[in-house]
Amino acid sequence: MLVLTRKSEQSIRIGKDVIITVLECSNSHVKIGISAPKDIPVHREEIYKKIQDKNKESVLSQNLPSNILKSFSKKS
Repeated sequence: MLVLTRKSEQSIRIGKDVIITVLECSNSHVKIGISAPKDIPVHREEIYKKIQDKNKESVLSQNLPSNILKSFSKKS
């Protein structure tokens, strides 16, 4: 993990398209802004984990092997 120290209004660049800017620092919080292309999803960690859990639940609730086999048999 790369650890950097930044002050308010300073930025970090990831690649050529993602910029993370420190907007405000207070006693126990840091407010950041993230500029990224629309095709790059940006989520808070807890939201990302919820999305992943929902995706797993969705996949597990489906009977994928039989659905896949049915779709192949209809095409032939």
